[in-house]
Amino acid sequence: MLSQKTIDIVKSTAPVLEVHGTAITTHFYRTMFEAHPELLNIFNHANQKQGRQQTALANTVYAAAKYIDQLEVLIPAVKQIGHKHRSLAIKAEHYPIVGEYLLKAIKEVLGDAATDDIINAWGEAYGAIAQVFIDVEAEMYKEASEQDGGWMDFKEFEVAEKKEESSLITSFYLKPKDGVKLPAYLPGQYITVKLSIPGEEHIVNRQYSLSAAPNEEFYRISVKREADHQPEGKVSNYLHDHIQAGDVVEVSAPAGDFYLETNQSAPVTLISGGVGVTPMMSMLHTLASEGTSRNVTFIHAARDEQAHAFKDEVQQLVSQLENGRSYIAYENAGEQAMCDVKGYISKEFLAGAVDNDSICFVCGPVPFMEAAISHLKSNGISDENIRYEFFGPAVALQA
Repeated sequence: MLSQKTIDIVKSTAPVLEVHGTAITTHFYRTMFEAHPELLNIFNHANQKQGRQQTALANTVYAAAKYIDQLEVLIPAVKQIGHKHRSLAIKAEHYPIVGEYLLKAIKEVLGDAATDDIINAWGEAYGAIAQVFIDVEAEMYKEASEQDGGWMDFKEFEVAEKKEESSLITSFYLKPKDGVKLPAYLPGQYITVKLSIPGEEHIVNRQYSLSAAPNEEFYRISVKREADHQPEGKVSNYLHDHIQAGDVVEVSAPAGDFYLETNQSAPVTLISGGVGVTPMMSMLHTLASEGTSRNVTFIHAARDEQAHAFKDEVQQLVSQLENGRSYIAYENAGEQAMCDVKGYISKEFLAGAVDNDSICFVCGPVPFMEAAISHLKSNGISDENIRYEFFGPAVALQA
């Protein structure tokens, strides 16, 4: 139990952390990686360069300070982060390293304002917060490894097939090299793929949503070539250009708390933009394979027809549903484009397409999600019926 003095001190630092959090976490990552370069084999370097990891950690630290006397409030966020940690094989022994350099960063950035009392209080608080993460993640490791066909950390998978889905997205069918039947997973979850890229100093890890229904034979990931922004997608480009059928990659057991609950009867709406379609494909496949009678609405926005992945596959699956319908939006629609929306998905379009009591799943680029979620809320969809997934560290949505 934390002392009341520690709680009071930590809570008093929340406003300061809200202002200086990103400066602290930026300093933290730089100094920690300088001292422990082996950790660069775990962390996503692109997220570091874009500043997303620093911002996500700053938000977590701020929330921890704000709710240090109500740590149970943080459990949903802890579980979401815990899924990512488990899929990256982050372990209990990493937490003391993080704590050491986080406290040093707080001291360095805040200077004289970080008194000994503040540093000591944060040291005690960090220990309590870290233990919450360690305990939650220990259960996740146990569950992943002890289920039928499960495993700890990573194991080898062979690329059984490589299939181009659009001008931007290619699917990879992965089968376990040891031939063991795969464990069950929840439609919408993701795996981590670990690679050694020639010429790169460190191992790279990337998380990809599974885009097929759960089955015992293979995983399917569908990867967008990230070549139109900086930094370019080092791993996605390597997968597209160099990984072929017969190659071997290392894969973690499925993880994630963004998934379809199949034991419900409420209408379900799947709204995706770009490569955000991947977890929705797993959900749609599952709904079709189970022969659901639920009202199912599938809405996908793509840049144009050439970038539209899974068009025929979606039509086939929707046609199998008793109460299924699908809509297409193209940002750059040509005169002959076969689509329901030309341009961006509007509030008015969603009002006509989405049932008021629908459970809505949203995934895509952050601006797309912000707009879609804002429209859904304006149309009366409750917060509890809106689920969304970030590809990468979570950021604050302005929805």
